[in-house]
Amino acid sequence: MTEAATARTPGTPCWVSLIVHGLSTTRSFYADLFGWEFVPGPDQLGPYVRALVDGKVVAGLGQLPPERHLPVAWTTYLATDDADATAETIRSCGGTVAVGPLDAGEAGRMAIASDPGGGVFGIWQAAAHIGTALAGAPGTPVWNELVTRETSTVCKFYQTVFGYEAEAVVSADFDYQTLRLEGRPVASLHGVGHALPRDRGPHWMTYFEVLDTDEAARRVVELGGYVLQPPREGLGGRVATVADPEGAAFTIIRSAEG
Repeated sequence: MTEAATARTPGTPCWVSLIVHGLSTTRSFYADLFGWEFVPGPDQLGPYVRALVDGKVVAGLGQLPPERHLPVAWTTYLATDDADATAETIRSCGGTVAVGPLDAGEAGRMAIASDPGGGVFGIWQAAAHIGTALAGAPGTPVWNELVTRETSTVCKFYQTVFGYEAEAVVSADFDYQTLRLEGRPVASLHGVGHALPRDRGPHWMTYFEVLDTDEAARRVVELGGYVLQPPREGLGGRVATVADPEGAAFTIIRSAEG
């Protein structure tokens, strides 16, 4: 378990958030699953709460306006020192900036963008809010992975925008690249070809730590969610891909070192 008190190196995943249609029921689902508690705000973009583990902020939940009938998904935010400059680089490299950059009160400055393959992500320029303040404990985000069709083209985009070093798995049947900053692994790209879900397309996947993957997957179903891929042994531990009652997919993992 580690705490984070300083701003992240640009390109480091620093926050995850989920904007839903029913905030109250979604809060209840994650509170029961992960033991999250909640504090309000900032609410410049509508009703929003921050989830806490051991009193430390780990994720955000917000509510869509009633007229916005959009699918819901967890969004990974990547740190930046200058949201406006990063947004311009995203555009010049073939990406799209859909929201912002704009201020989130005193918390920081943010934008929502997508890579050339369509994978949606956020950028976060920290001010009062640094981002996720705890890692490694159950209920905290521990990894972020872009699930896409193939990694070679989109990897160049992320390397140009954020300065990642990429380490590819050399395999004829496994398309996977680890993104590193200053020699440290921070995220990954996983090319799945035709196995990419048609209803979601390329997407960033958040991994949340749990004490017991099999038990957590059972609990997801009891709480009204879904198991998309049952528990199995993965690269970093025992994993399962699940979705909450509104269909937002995420991965639960009992880390090998956990």
